[in-house]
Amino acid sequence: DPCRNFHCKRGKVCHADEQEKPSCICQDPAACPSTKDYEHVCGTDNKTYDGTCQLFGTKCQLEGTKMGRQLHLDYMGSCKYIPHCTDYEVDQFPLRMRDWLKNILMQYYERDLDTSGFLTEKQRSKVKKIYQNEKRLMAGDHPVELLLHDFEKNYQMYVYPVHWQFYQLDQHPGNRLLTHSELAPLRASLVPMEHCITRFFQECDGDKDKLISLKEWCHCFGIKR
Repeated sequence: DPCRNFHCKRGKVCHADEQEKPSCICQDPAACPSTKDYEHVCGTDNKTYDGTCQLFGTKCQLEGTKMGRQLHLDYMGSCKYIPHCTDYEVDQFPLRMRDWLKNILMQYYERDLDTSGFLTEKQRSKVKKIYQNEKRLMAGDHPVELLLHDFEKNYQMYVYPVHWQFYQLDQHPGNRLLTHSELAPLRASLVPMEHCITRFFQECDGDKDKLISLKEWCHCFGIKR
């Protein structure tokens, strides 16, 4: 099979011509495998797609057009009403996000106690210090005042989780700059629960170059160094 080890980017599939020469062509959205309701996604055109295969196949077919350039994955799940993010809400967002990142690492650490593989050895040693800290705020739905107080009192606990998330996203390529595509996995999964995440990332890009540097990322989360 000439297509066996021939890779195409999202939205395209391999096709072999009569001479068995492989090339990438747009995925036919109608030929995408059927999906469950929970696999539906919402595009930036505010249309619900049956899955990412259908969304990126549609984007590929619109390649070269303004609509194609503007079409991206907005968030996971069917399209729904996303409320406007107020100035007050976007100011509070980093408090909840920092706490959430810290607790994600705590969950990974606990899982690693039974089955290793979630964190590297170096990551585990850093997270262990936070996990064993008696002053650590346990996971829960905490009021904004408590989250702010905890960040001021236990600042060092929040530095590593913020850095860790940046480097988890900074993969293609790893250059200390986050593109729209690199942010997409985090943003798309959180939009339905955290409607301020889109505005938060837009405002993180201080120089408006459509890239978020490590310095900009840390500044947004209140990390001083």
